[in-house]
Amino acid sequence: MHAWMAPFCALLLVLAPDAAAAPDPALPGLEQSLAFPFVGDLTASKEGESIAWVGRQNGVRNIWVASGADFHPRQVTDSRDDDGQELTSLAFSPDGRRIAWVRGGDHDSNWEAEGHLQPNPASGVEQPHLTVWTAEVAGGAPREVAEGDAPAVTDSGRIAFVREGKVWIAEPGAKPERLFFDRGDVGDLAWSPDGRRLAFVSDRGDHSFVGIYSGKDRPILWLAPSTGRDDNLVWSPDGRRIAFTRRPGSGGAPQPLLEEVKQPWSIWVADAQTGDGAAVWRSPDTMEGSYTSAPDGPVLRWAAGDRLTFRAEMDGWPHLYSVPATGGAAMLLTPGDYMVEHVALSGDGKWLLYSANSGRAAGDHDRRHIFRVPVDRAAPEALSAGEGLEWTPVPAGDGIAFVSATAKRPPALHWIGADRRGERALGASPIYATDSLVVPKPVTFRAGDGLLIHGQLFDAPGGKAKKPALIFVHGGPPRQMLLGWSYMYYYSHAYAMNQYLASRGFAVLSVNYRLGIGYGRAFHHPKDAGARGASEYRDVIAAARFLQGLPQVDGGRIGIWGGSYGGYLTALALARDSDTFKAGVDFHGVHDMSRTLYERRGPPKRYEQGDWDAALKTAFTSSPVADVATWRSPVLLIHGDDDRNVRFSQTVDLARRLDEQGVRYEELVFPNEIHDFLRHQDWLKADQATVRFLERELRP
Repeated sequence: MHAWMAPFCALLLVLAPDAAAAPDPALPGLEQSLAFPFVGDLTASKEGESIAWVGRQNGVRNIWVASGADFHPRQVTDSRDDDGQELTSLAFSPDGRRIAWVRGGDHDSNWEAEGHLQPNPASGVEQPHLTVWTAEVAGGAPREVAEGDAPAVTDSGRIAFVREGKVWIAEPGAKPERLFFDRGDVGDLAWSPDGRRLAFVSDRGDHSFVGIYSGKDRPILWLAPSTGRDDNLVWSPDGRRIAFTRRPGSGGAPQPLLEEVKQPWSIWVADAQTGDGAAVWRSPDTMEGSYTSAPDGPVLRWAAGDRLTFRAEMDGWPHLYSVPATGGAAMLLTPGDYMVEHVALSGDGKWLLYSANSGRAAGDHDRRHIFRVPVDRAAPEALSAGEGLEWTPVPAGDGIAFVSATAKRPPALHWIGADRRGERALGASPIYATDSLVVPKPVTFRAGDGLLIHGQLFDAPGGKAKKPALIFVHGGPPRQMLLGWSYMYYYSHAYAMNQYLASRGFAVLSVNYRLGIGYGRAFHHPKDAGARGASEYRDVIAAARFLQGLPQVDGGRIGIWGGSYGGYLTALALARDSDTFKAGVDFHGVHDMSRTLYERRGPPKRYEQGDWDAALKTAFTSSPVADVATWRSPVLLIHGDDDRNVRFSQTVDLARRLDEQGVRYEELVFPNEIHDFLRHQDWLKADQATVRFLERELRP
């Protein structure tokens, strides 16, 4: 592009939202690479009599169930379209005979759209709605219950659900109605074991309560109300008590924004008849004792032997603990230098099933395997091993169902007996071409401050000529990229893209930078990271130096791509080091951390301002827009304008700044799409544009 054209350098690539992405003859195999099947949201009924999951391929989502002696899968829904409507919130009745779910919405968003508007990525002329559905596991057509979310089902078929923060009820054969009045924002619905009472959390802004609804003729019973924030409720098996977690409510003197502070918490047990309660465990007064920031939180469960199990990081790793429900010292159940994820309780309540990045194979810190441990002693048992990946174990009859994948085989549902024998796939094996896939190589390198960083190198065999290279940076940032397909659809998509880019002659390095999970609490909570100084960028520049040291890589042709927080790091790399990063693709990235800080927290709502001004300044200097004056490399900006995780205004603002600097950029905007694109065809359009852009900019 000629210099005189710089002020008009934006090449607009907004595509018609209703135009399906056509195959690109210049990119053979891309459509096939992105047609991987995916299994998600695996859940089980209370005793493990039935399991359910969401199957997804080419944007078509359907719900499946399995039960009986052989757990033969049955398709419940019959969607055949890439309609962009989520299927989530799968919930069984305790006996496993009925299932409910939610169609529509954006359940991974950071905020709700004004007016409770639901996503409409297909730009249909009829307003989409968030709806609760139900079906019998044994068979029969699905039935729409009502507009709502977060269903909870009883054996008798009563379905409680949330609509705009209030609780509604659908009785069999009756019209749904508002169940009770509460001025809070209600969620976390949980029926008592006998299905007669409904526990819930009432969010009051700076505090929250756990309440119990027992009928129209009785007031709400509040459990040990305080100034704290109560949630994560769970009933005792006999229905006489409820356990929940408590954290301090908002308020007090301003806490430092530029350094980590302790986040104390406790576990309480209250009488479900009187509401009286007491703390049965309190976190230690250490940074490691803080409320866990690992995905899914503390995973509180009421187990056999009247014990409570939970996840905490008291030894510097997310591990499982057990404590008597009457109070006492917490027992560490899963010792070791690894992270516990995807926790479920066995049907008899005697075992915890979980996945962990632990095992004997080289590189297992970047995989997942499944384990079980008794709830009353530290005796973990491995249920899977090797160079594959396994996650989300749930009880299923006399065995365990889980999702299995490898470096080449996409996620599929498997079952194994409780005796660790008889592993088999549930249903037909997914059809997916794997010939072009490479097995990513685990690599490590040191950041400038000496921190050890892990990554996965995708490098297909090639000719003698040196090849261009790419760095992929994940979002989150509490994520970990693996040596195979991911348990999150977003990152299975990224894995497929990294594989395709490798097949096109790029060396691709996926970087697990600090702030991510899988390497301990200290790695997950580093000093001066994010809006406090962007120390994680040291890991990105170290990854570039690692690539430049590889004999097969042309160190002068390195690019970068990523989404969300990965988009932030992509933009930061281009702004700070255009000499190193010659081009980048920025999916829905954050570009001004000070705006994000202000939108999420705002200035302290009290007279004392604390270090707000210093934090706001540091957040800005940690942002790509602070260094836009040195940004020279071209970038492709991709964003959906109904993004509810990263505001679309972040990309609008960056584009105007790039205009002013004369930086060459292209943009691909999806009207009405959200953060994690809901339609497969939108992902395909974005990926086609990504590959074309990177090849055009980085090939000789």
